Amino acid sequence: MERLQKLLARAGHGSRRNCEELIRGGRVTVNGERVTELGAKASAADDIRVDRRQISIPEDRVYLVLNKPPGYVTTRDDPQGRPIVMDLVPEELRLRIFPVGRLDQDSTGLLLMTDDGELTQRLLHPSHHVPKEYLADVEGTPSEARLRELRSGVELDDGRTQPAEVVLVATGGGESRLRITITEGRNRQVRRMCEAIGHPVRRLKRVEVGPLRLGELSLGAIRSLHDAQVNALRQAVGLPPDGG
Repeated sequence: MERLQKLLARAGHGSRRNCEELIRGGRVTVNGERVTELGAKASAADDIRVDRRQISIPEDRVYLVLNKPPGYVTTRDDPQGRPIVMDLVPEELRLRIFPVGRLDQDSTGLLLMTDDGELTQRLLHPSHHVPKEYLADVEGTPSEARLRELRSGVELDDGRTQPAEVVLVATGGGESRLRITITEGRNRQVRRMCEAIGHPVRRLKRVEVGPLRLGELSLGAIRSLHDAQVNALRQAVGLPPDGG
């Protein structure tokens, strides 16, 4: 059961505010009964009509965050028979949702999965500069000069990278942990950047995408986004809040 104005908005009757006006105006019926209270709830299975015309309500979109384990490839199928991230998704959603962007097979961390094509397109388009934050465990200890190279841009075989935010978090045991934030989405970009300065990545974990944070989600686990998180993502790429 959902608030009636939210169902009307999903069915394409304008913003939730506009849908509230439809309800207040007595133009909406549910199972033959006129509804004028804004707190009224209904389901997609009910007979909901606006001005006596039955409305069709699409299914709710799905927004999931997966903490991708190592060894899985970010694809819907794999000709080589390797484990794929879709194996970790509830079976009833596997044909419906798709991963937003990629994490390479050895990397772990935050992977957004959804059936919202418009949001996906905007999140992946470079013009929106959505920041992605990684924890990279690299060989050795990069000097300040090497860190400045990462921050100012590194020359790769597909061109110079845009400036990145880089913080040296810890060192010890022959390796260092870097917190790296980039706004591009090139293939294996963080790994190639670190290799270019002479400090190859041993382990790589994505912890943030825009306003989304991985938090304490266990490896291989999935959680659904709540409305505020979805709307924060939409706002980050210039889309209005879901439903108006």
